[in-house]
Amino acid sequence: MNPGLVLTHGAGANSNAPLLIAVDEAFRAASYRVARIDMAFRQRRPFGPPSPATAAQDRESLREAVARMRELVDGPVVLGGHSYGGRQATMLAAEAPEVADALLLLSYPLHPPDRPDKPRTHHFPALRTPSLFVQGAKDPFGTIEEMRAALHMIPARKELLALDGLGHDLARGHFDVAQLPRLLAALQPEHHA
Repeated sequence: MNPGLVLTHGAGANSNAPLLIAVDEAFRAASYRVARIDMAFRQRRPFGPPSPATAAQDRESLREAVARMRELVDGPVVLGGHSYGGRQATMLAAEAPEVADALLLLSYPLHPPDRPDKPRTHHFPALRTPSLFVQGAKDPFGTIEEMRAALHMIPARKELLALDGLGHDLARGHFDVAQLPRLLAALQPEHHA
């Protein structure tokens, strides 16, 4: 059985971000088929942030990429994203739990920097997909303590990998990315062909 990973970027990047390339390589080494994709807003224009008005289109681009991956693999499909991409992945999984078998969330943007009063967790109680959150201890979008508290809202199996000394860019993938496929597999129920 070969698993798949669909991986997407944050608000200021694209699918060629160094972090995504490092994660891609780690999962390929673990026998995953990987697709790094640009969300709809990045397909429309090469630079600039996403718009809240078109976020549903970004989620739809993730849904379509996972559907394409399911045609290519016979194992579980993981949906992963950095920052904004991870937020859209969790929102999609909350709306449609069948979309992905697990989520890989790199630097989930729990709130805007210095604005813990503006949490981005309203959909967490509807999240039924096993999820691995990877968070740097110096991330201004959410402290490790804030992440731990927020994860209590999620009824699905979840794990938090806290990385000391790293910020929102997760050192552009210069950490032990090889552990991610193993940690993710441990969260998922056994899949039978």
